Amino acid sequence: MSDTENVDWQELESNDGTEAGLPATEKNNGETKTAGDLEAVFDVPVKVSAVLGKANLQISQLLKLGPGSVVELDRKVGEAVDIYVNNRLVARGEVVLVDNQLGVTMTEIIKGEN
Repeated sequence: MSDTENVDWQELESNDGTEAGLPATEKNNGETKTAGDLEAVFDVPVKVSAVLGKANLQISQLLKLGPGSVVELDRKVGEAVDIYVNNRLVARGEVVLVDNQLGVTMTEIIKGEN
């Protein structure tokens, strides 16, 4: 998957000043609010993780692992992967191949508990 440093944020902005694919919303004072208003936080780093599955191993089993070892995960083939941002589950998705690199496409957004 490509780095966010390579993203041209100007290309994501539509002609009406809103971010592409994101609707404009109303502020309390009646001004139109767009995703462009978040520009101050665009450079804030976040940790994104895509979890294919989990496994519990004893240290003795871990030490026996080597090249070619297979670790059985708690998920089945084709099952959705969990996508975390800053250790918080935000979406589920599928593994895809993009320019000979693995990537994840989001298939479901997880709504916050707040």
